[in-house]
Amino acid sequence: MATHKDTEPKLVFTGQAWEAEMLKNILETEGISAYINNEATGNMFPFLTTPGMGAVKLVVAKEDFEKAKALVSEFEKGRFD
Repeated sequence: MATHKDTEPKLVFTGQAWEAEMLKNILETEGISAYINNEATGNMFPFLTTPGMGAVKLVVAKEDFEKAKALVSEFEKGRFD
């Protein structure tokens, strides 16, 4: 039986809404389900998103965290340009 800890979402990125949306698409292309939190705040108040209290957060399932984190790292290095 899965516990709450097993299904707890893991944070892989915090930043601006446009970056989170791009990363979500990259992760989903790789077969990883990703969800954006605080998207409305990030779009309405973008000046709060670096990485302030209105920052957009991208989360994935715990079992996808390592692969997702590696892809986020590649994105941050500009490898998906």
